Amino acid sequence: MRYFIELSYNGSRYHGWQNQPNAISVQEVIEKALSTLLKETIAIVGAGRTDTGVHAQQMFAHFDTIVGFDEAQLTHKLNSFLPKDIAIHRIFKVKASTHARFDALSRTYLYRITLDKNVFTYHNALYMKQDIDVNKMKEAAKILFEYKDFQCFSKSNTDVKTYHCTIMKADWFSNGDELHFVIKADRFLRNMVRAIVGTMVSIGLGKIEVNDLHTIIKSKDRSEAGYSVPAHALYLTQVEYPNSIKIDD
Repeated sequence: MRYFIELSYNGSRYHGWQNQPNAISVQEVIEKALSTLLKETIAIVGAGRTDTGVHAQQMFAHFDTIVGFDEAQLTHKLNSFLPKDIAIHRIFKVKASTHARFDALSRTYLYRITLDKNVFTYHNALYMKQDIDVNKMKEAAKILFEYKDFQCFSKSNTDVKTYHCTIMKADWFSNGDELHFVIKADRFLRNMVRAIVGTMVSIGLGKIEVNDLHTIIKSKDRSEAGYSVPAHALYLTQVEYPNSIKIDD
C-alpha cells in the first residue's frame, strides 16, 4: 500500500528536507522512525525540498509498505518517537500511483519580516530596522503574474528542465508589527522565494525601482536580482492535491 503523511516541522536544526551525506535532514529522521516502528526499511518522498533552516507548517510525503497498521495508532507512535520539532498530523491511504511531489497542484510559502525588535520572534522572522515602503512591494508583487520564466530567481547550477512556474498568488500583508509575503505557485525553483523577497525588499528600501523588476526577470540572470533573504523566516504553509488521490475506507 502507498500512504501519505501530513506533517510539520521547525527546520532550525536541519539541513533541509532532503537526505544529506554528512548532515541531518527531516527526511532522514522520519525514515528512521518509520523503519523502526514498522520493522521494515522505509523510504519516503516529500512534496518538495525545503532548504536548510526553512520551516514547514504543512508538508506531505509518501511511502510504501507491505506491513499492515492502524493509521491513527502509527501517527501517535511516530509523534512519541520523533523529536519535538517534527509533528505528524495524519497518515492516510492513497492510490498506488500517487506521488507526493509530482501530483501536488500548488505550494504556498510565507515569508515573515518583523519591523520591531522582538526577543520572541527574532529566530523565526527577519528583523528589519529600516523604513520600508510596503506599497511599492505590493506593486512589485503584481508584476510576477506577467511572467512564467523565473530563472533570475533560481539558484545557479540547478539541474532543472524548465524555469517556468505559474504564480497563482503573490502579495504583501501587514500583520501587527510584521510584514508577511505570501506566494502560491504550481512549482518553485531552488531559492526562488528568498530571492524574490530579497529583490522586493530592495524595492521597498528604495535601492531599485518597481519597474526595474521587469528588466530583472527578463534578464534571466541571478546576479541581476536581489540578495537571498535568510531561511529562518520562510515557511511552507500549504500543499494542495486533487481530491482523487485518497482511497476512502
